[in-house]
Amino acid sequence: MVTKKPRRTAERILEVTLDLFNRFGEPNVSTTLISSELGISPGNLYYHYPAKDELINALCGRYEAELNALLEAADNVQHVEDAWLFLHMLFELIWRHRFLYRDLNDLLSKNRMLETRFQSVLRNKTDAMHHLLHGLQRSGALTMQPRELPPTAHAMVVLLSYWMSYEYVRAPRDALEPSAAASGMMRGAFHVLGLLLPYLEPSSKQYLFTLAAQYKADAPF
Repeated sequence: MVTKKPRRTAERILEVTLDLFNRFGEPNVSTTLISSELGISPGNLYYHYPAKDELINALCGRYEAELNALLEAADNVQHVEDAWLFLHMLFELIWRHRFLYRDLNDLLSKNRMLETRFQSVLRNKTDAMHHLLHGLQRSGALTMQPRELPPTAHAMVVLLSYWMSYEYVRAPRDALEPSAAASGMMRGAFHVLGLLLPYLEPSSKQYLFTLAAQYKADAPF
């Protein structure tokens, strides 16, 4: 029991910190607030995470591990429905760690380790978008010239990475509230796939609009 207690406490600290960061934004959350929310002393918090950056790095590490596991599913995308589901899952993961994307530029400017890790995150996302596009091509759902694939994959990653910022600018009072999550993710998935509209064969293009229409009442595009 003695060996397990620190691990449980460390995990609880991360869970509460993630919730606070997501609700208020990382710059607005102090270690004092975190320890108060947990009902522990600042010294206990510092025992597990001696600096706020270590909390951020630990949360980023968890996000990166989950992300890399999810990105492997890009190899299985063959049809528009597969791509729609994959992107929804990706946006759900981003939402669960939305503080990273809400405050991304500020975090990167202050944290060298995070800056390095996000270079890897971007590369892995870009590779996954390449796999997604190749899968759609192999199934005949997508027709794209080789030279068109890299800029399209990069554009998809840009939308994925900054969609939360766009949603926040679009509706600052509501975008980061849990009640807005579903509609925001639906819009994000649709607009990422919308980059493929000029290249989708007619039935796949129509199916994408049909999928979007099923959710449009709740998530106007």
